[in-house]
Amino acid sequence: MNDDLFSLAGRLALVTGGSRGIGRMIAAGFLKAGARAVYISARKAEACDATARELSSLGTCISLPADVSDAQGVQALVAAYGQHEPTLDILVNNAGAAWGETFDSFPEKGWDKVVDLNLKTPFFLTQALIGPLRKAATARPAKVINIASIDGISINPQETYSYAASKAGLIQLTRRMALRLAQDNIVVSAIAPGAFASDMNRDARDRADAIKARIPVGRIGVDDDMAGAAIYLASRAGDYVVGSTLVVDGGVTHAR
Repeated sequence: MNDDLFSLAGRLALVTGGSRGIGRMIAAGFLKAGARAVYISARKAEACDATARELSSLGTCISLPADVSDAQGVQALVAAYGQHEPTLDILVNNAGAAWGETFDSFPEKGWDKVVDLNLKTPFFLTQALIGPLRKAATARPAKVINIASIDGISINPQETYSYAASKAGLIQLTRRMALRLAQDNIVVSAIAPGAFASDMNRDARDRADAIKARIPVGRIGVDDDMAGAAIYLASRAGDYVVGSTLVVDGGVTHAR
């Protein structure tokens, strides 16, 4: 095996929703894998700045606070990134939202907020960053990694209608984008996480004993599980993985 198969040495990455949870796990993993710089974005500037300071112990991590839930926020992030770098090797579309409510009362705003951020933003942010991605995709492919969810593959008991639909849509969008962007030497793939402790997945964080009882491997996902999957797809090891969604869930989707 070549020593650089899983290396990100010299690579530039941008991770949305990078201040906490899965985004932070991925950003930290990229830095440990040797990325030249990892830019993280999040809606809350103070949290984004704090995470960047903490992760700077691992390498160069730069905070670019932005609310990417609408076109104005997407353009603001693209402009901020462009102040630092002309190229982008790895884009991780991780920023997301969820909404849970009963069928009878589920509101339209619970669809608009979730679908806009979970499904539209990955498309329009990738579109807005296509110039830097194409510039990077010369000797080696650039990478786009969309963070989906196992809820887009199988059904959980919670009434999260727009979340499940948005993540299923993102998995299909990944396939469609991958076919087009492969022409530009940009490899698009996705990750479907299962139970990882985070502010969004409070059950995995606060009810770990109950949740892990339903997971075949008997535990909640840890930081290295997510970082390893993202490093694989972002590195040379994942260059031939095009349009696929890597399920990282301890076997839950097979057990449901």
